[in-house]
Amino acid sequence: MSFIFDSKSHFNLANLFTMVNITCGLLATYFITRNDFVTAIVLAWIGGAFDIFDGKIARKFGLSNEFGIQLDSFADFLSFVLVPVFLIFQGVYTHLEGGWFYMAGAVSVYYVISGLRRLIQFNIDAEAGEVGKFFVGVPTPLGAILLWLVYLGFSFHLIPAEAVLFFMIVVGWLLNSGIRVPHP
Repeated sequence: MSFIFDSKSHFNLANLFTMVNITCGLLATYFITRNDFVTAIVLAWIGGAFDIFDGKIARKFGLSNEFGIQLDSFADFLSFVLVPVFLIFQGVYTHLEGGWFYMAGAVSVYYVISGLRRLIQFNIDAEAGEVGKFFVGVPTPLGAILLWLVYLGFSFHLIPAEAVLFFMIVVGWLLNSGIRVPHP
């Protein structure tokens, strides 16, 4: 079991936490396909908790490595980019018709590319074990939270599906903006 605290191990404790995040993202995707959005959102939030702890564990026990940085970004892409987009598409956009539906598809692709671009740039700029005081641009987990709030606004009939498109564009832009967000 020494691999758990070995910084060179792909299966160290921090990376195992990241793998739980990935598992939650995959399960959330499954529940979205079943239109069980509440379970999907709960799983995404659990994945988010593991995302917070994987970094803290990596820094506390000196487990940061290049593999972990890449793994974390893949987990973030699944849990905080693909899952919220899929949730909104399945829960909101499938109700749209005609041009609005095609626009929803284009906006969803825009958001996915924005999230992927942000994570790739983060990986290029990252060094194992280093944490800045600020994120430049909205981090993908915060972007996911913002999209879940938008989804709730739609679910409680506070905003129409067409407004969800606008908010998704704005959040997608924020991911790669120059806004400085304090690192927790």
